[in-house]
Amino acid sequence: MPHTIEQILPMPWLCSLQHIQYIQTSHLEPNNRVEYTSSDSHSIVVVTQGQGELMAQDVMFKLNQGMILFVPSDLPVLPLQYGAGSESKLHYYKLNLVSGETSKNASITQLEERSPTFQQTQVISESLSPIELSYTPWSSCLEILDQLLQQQATEDWLKHWDWQLRFQEWFRTLLLQNDSRNASMDHRTRLQQSIRYIRDHYNQPITVDDLAADIQLTRSSYTRQFKEMTGKLPLDYVNSIRLERSKQLLQLTDDRLHDIAQNVGFSNEYYFSRRFKQYAGISPGVYRRHYRQDVRVFAPYLEDFVLALGVEPVLQFSHHSWGKQHYLGLDDVPEFDVAHQDAMFQESHKPDFIMLSDGYERWNLDRFEQVAPTFYVNHRGEDWRAILRSTADVLGKGDRVRDVVGSYEEKAREAKSLLKRSTQGKTVAFLRISATEMVLYGVQQGYVGPVMYQDLGLLPHPLVQQWALQKRRVSIGLEQLGQLQADHLFITFDCLDSAMIGDERKLLDSREWQQLSAVKNGCVYEVDFMAWMNYGVISHGKKIDDILRVLA
Repeated sequence: MPHTIEQILPMPWLCSLQHIQYIQTSHLEPNNRVEYTSSDSHSIVVVTQGQGELMAQDVMFKLNQGMILFVPSDLPVLPLQYGAGSESKLHYYKLNLVSGETSKNASITQLEERSPTFQQTQVISESLSPIELSYTPWSSCLEILDQLLQQQATEDWLKHWDWQLRFQEWFRTLLLQNDSRNASMDHRTRLQQSIRYIRDHYNQPITVDDLAADIQLTRSSYTRQFKEMTGKLPLDYVNSIRLERSKQLLQLTDDRLHDIAQNVGFSNEYYFSRRFKQYAGISPGVYRRHYRQDVRVFAPYLEDFVLALGVEPVLQFSHHSWGKQHYLGLDDVPEFDVAHQDAMFQESHKPDFIMLSDGYERWNLDRFEQVAPTFYVNHRGEDWRAILRSTADVLGKGDRVRDVVGSYEEKAREAKSLLKRSTQGKTVAFLRISATEMVLYGVQQGYVGPVMYQDLGLLPHPLVQQWALQKRRVSIGLEQLGQLQADHLFITFDCLDSAMIGDERKLLDSREWQQLSAVKNGCVYEVDFMAWMNYGVISHGKKIDDILRVLA
C-alpha cells in the first residue's frame, strides 16, 4: 500500500519553502517534455490547467487540472509528458521544500514515537512513490499559491518570514485535509482515493481487506459503499480494470497470453482466460484474431449493428412471414430463415463467429454454439449504443463507434430542430397492427418511443403515457382505439398471425378506425415493419427519415 505523508515527513512543521515557480508548457517544445528529475528536496506539483503524465518507480501518474502531487526527495522521476494540442498544455505550480533536521536536544522518546526506525526508513526510501493530495476550496489554494509566487522575491527578512508563515499555513491545511486519520474527511473522498489507487496499481496484488483498512473502514462497510459509488463489488472493479488493459495488449502486441495475464495482475493464464471470456463474451484468442483479420459473422437480428460498423454478415436473418430486413440493402447476402428450427448452415456459408440477441431461445439458435465461437448480447435493445460498443469490441471495430454514434446524434439534433417548428402542440402515437391485436408503443422503451419522443422530441398523445407508462408496449381494444385521438398516427402491419393475405388490415374498415381524427385529416402514415420493429443506428435513422418526410 502507498506510504503516507506522516511516514515521509514525521515532523512536517520543520519543512520550509525553498522556491516556488509557475510553469506553462507549450506543445512546441522539443519532444513534448518538461524536464523534471529527482532532487535532494521534496517538491509539490499543483496542476492548474491541461493534462500530462509523470512516471515514477515504474508507475504512471495521470496529471489533470486540480491534482496535487507530493514528490519525495531523491525519487527518480521521469520528465513530465503531455499530448500535442493547445487543449493539452500543462500549467502547474512547482514548490521545492526544505525538510529541517530535528534538534540534537529532541527527546529520544519523541523521536521513537514520531519517526520511523532506521530499518523502516530504509524500506520506505526503497519503495517511495509520489502521493496524490487534494485541497478544498480549490480557488483558495490557487489564491495562496499566487501570493507565494508574487512575494517570494523579497530581501526583507521580516517579509520573508511572513512568506514562510503563509506557506506553513497552506501546507498545514493541505496535510490536515489529506490526513488518513482525520475523521472529518468524508467517506466519499476517501473512497475516491481508494478507486484512484486501484486504477494506478491494478497490476499489483490487491485485497479488499487492505483497501478497507487503508481508509479505515470495515470490509463490509467498504464493500457496500464501494458498490454504491461504482455499481460494482471491489474485486469485480479491479478485474474490470485489468481486463480492459488486457484488451489493449491483445490488440497492440503479440505477447503470449501468459505474459499478458502476468502484466495486468492475474496469477495465471487459465484464470485470466476464464475471466476474460466471462467479461468480454469471447476468449482472448478470438478477441485478438478479430482485431487482426476480417471475420465471417452470422448475427441474426443484429445485422443492423454489424453493418453500421462496416462488416457485411455472411448470412442475414429472414422469417417466412416477416421477410428480411430490406432497409439494410443486403440484397446479395444469402438468407437464413430462423423460423425453421432445424435449419443448418451450408458449408459455403458457415460463419467463423456468431452473435445472438436475447431472442435466441425463441428460435433455438444456441444450437449453433458448437459450430463457431458465440457471443451473447446482454444489453436491452433500448441501450443500442452499448450494443454497438459491444459489437465493435468483439469484431475489432472499436475505432468506428464514435463516428457512427456521432453521425446519428447529429442527424437526430437537426431533425428535432426541424420538427419543433412544424409539429408544435401536435400529438403523435404509434400502433403495430396484426390480425389478432393492436399494440400501442410507449414513450421510454421499445423500438419506437425513445426515437420519436426522446431523440426527436415529438409530443405523445396523453393516453400513450397513461396506458403504456414505463412499458415497451401495451395491447389495446377497439374502445380504447376510439379514444386515441392523436393528431398524427404512425402504423405498421404485422402479418405473423394472418391466416390469409390482408387479414391484418381489416381493422381499417372498422367504424372506430374511421372516426379517428388522424384518419379523417389524412394524417395516418404507414411505415416499413422491419425498419421500425428493430433496434440499431440504421433502423433508427430510417425512422427519422420517415418522420421527416411526412411531418417536417
